[in-house]
Amino acid sequence: MKHTQRPTSLPDTELTRHRRLPEQGSLDRGVLDAILDAGFVCHLGVVVDGQTMVVPTVYGRDGQNLYFHGSVASRSLIASPRTTVCVTVTHVDGLVLARSVFEHGVNYRCAMVYGVPRVITDPEEKLSGLRCLTEHAAPGQWDYARQPNRKELAATSLLALSLDAASVKVRTGAPDDGDGPDAELGIWAGVLPMVTTFGHPAADPALPVGIAPPPHITARARLTR
Repeated sequence: MKHTQRPTSLPDTELTRHRRLPEQGSLDRGVLDAILDAGFVCHLGVVVDGQTMVVPTVYGRDGQNLYFHGSVASRSLIASPRTTVCVTVTHVDGLVLARSVFEHGVNYRCAMVYGVPRVITDPEEKLSGLRCLTEHAAPGQWDYARQPNRKELAATSLLALSLDAASVKVRTGAPDDGDGPDAELGIWAGVLPMVTTFGHPAADPALPVGIAPPPHITARARLTR
């Protein structure tokens, strides 16, 4: 998927500033892009009728925007363009198992994107955004499957959230108590890595015999192992 030209750094604002563990923060826009590209499920935090909601949903991105979608009747999507939302994407890379429970932690990569989303109403832009979202999750699927018809497009709400305001944090490495008093306890400490992969494609039971998964699906399964 091609991405348009983008800035190389993230702005440091009151909303996005790293106040706790700033050494884990990054203003590198490339780190943000890598975190977003590594996943396809985000959590949308939005206030709906005075109640905070955090809704999991799939997303896609281009060089300027993060796209997410759902039913036109979705309360979270109806409320989102009226207020500042927070969209988060998190990857867990391992459990950090220290000598003391206090020093236990997680190796992770996390991005938080803030802003007021824009509802996309232009038909061509909507198709382009849905294509971006689909290709982000399963590259090659947009041209392989039937594309949405007019009725389906009318039933779908697509929102675009600018990537201009984002906060990024990454934690890597071993426990932090290797040079403290607890190092003398004789307790194993280290990192238990965590890796998420796709498995072997499982056919729909209703699929006629002889229809094999397309190359872009089998390739995606192989590449993540």
